[in-house]
Amino acid sequence: MALSPVTRTRPAPGRLTRVMIVDDSAVIRGMIGRWLTEAGGFEIVATASNGRMAVDAAARATPEIILLDLEMPEVDGLAALPLILKAQPASKVIVISTLTQRNAEISLKCLSLGAVDYLAKPESARAPGAANEFRRELVEKMRALSETTARPPRVSAALAPKPASPAPLPLPRAGATKPQCLLIGSSTGGPRAVERVLMDMKPALSRIPVLIVQHMPAMFTAVFADHLQTLLSVPAREARDGDAVAPGTILVAPGGRHMGVVSSGGKAMVRLNDGQPENFCRPAVDVLFREAAAVYGASALAVVLTGMGSDGTHGARHLTKAGATVIAQDEATSIVWGMPGSIVKAGLAHEVLPLESIGRSLKGLITGAST
Repeated sequence: MALSPVTRTRPAPGRLTRVMIVDDSAVIRGMIGRWLTEAGGFEIVATASNGRMAVDAAARATPEIILLDLEMPEVDGLAALPLILKAQPASKVIVISTLTQRNAEISLKCLSLGAVDYLAKPESARAPGAANEFRRELVEKMRALSETTARPPRVSAALAPKPASPAPLPLPRAGATKPQCLLIGSSTGGPRAVERVLMDMKPALSRIPVLIVQHMPAMFTAVFADHLQTLLSVPAREARDGDAVAPGTILVAPGGRHMGVVSSGGKAMVRLNDGQPENFCRPAVDVLFREAAAVYGASALAVVLTGMGSDGTHGARHLTKAGATVIAQDEATSIVWGMPGSIVKAGLAHEVLPLESIGRSLKGLITGAST
């Protein structure tokens, strides 16, 4: 995923997000602390050099966001995570690790245990600008999460006030156009959200192809696809150029490459490319949505889940113009309501649903059964 520039707008005076940094390197702890202090809006309330110390510090310092390294002595990040969340359940944890196959697998495991995001640590200074890219992505993720730390606790749908965002467009009549392809776009908090949606609609997965753009680094996407296959017992893999888009198959856009769709001989095929980032992202949800609109038209069905930024909004315009259906996750159940919120505010969502309702709605639209 390409990185967006560091947000220039400083947060409102007086509002400091409490942060704890957990890393066995004093140099890394000091560097990250300095970056966040210079960015403004953050207060470093604790640091720790291993997981055991982090558990104790989390209970005392009540951090809102915790940056957690994976590889540490005594107690590593994976072992410490559930203990940290037990001590401080309201904290949002970002896992930080070097980009290896093993760490990608452990990072995804951490997400399933309650971490909200991950960040790839540069292995060394060999790559030009690696430290600057890491800094930009770190601050952007922290900015996005800090905006949610003051969010009030979720209440039941029956008691919740009506949202102030524009009302979504009405859904087309049931059965007017049978969905032929499911498109999913997500970013921060997305892996767990994608899992939940697909599990809830599992009986319908054999009837439709699923194309997923999850903002992830290269290597993570292959691991994520393997994880989905194991979880769902449905064929899932990282997409390859020229792959057939076939019912019963889940294809995940590879990290660092755009995934689109083309029609060849009357059949839909995956097209990968290394074009410029869109919305500072590659892969970009916009690319998938735009090209799928041209191939599938009104028979496309799209979902935008939790994530920072606005990727997917331009593509959703193409989908709605083609008569396709777009569903957005609601604010209360999103880790970050950037991507789905942008869809809703642009008036492009046919439904705005809590995470636990999205899979059921999709299953009804695909099978034609009432939800």
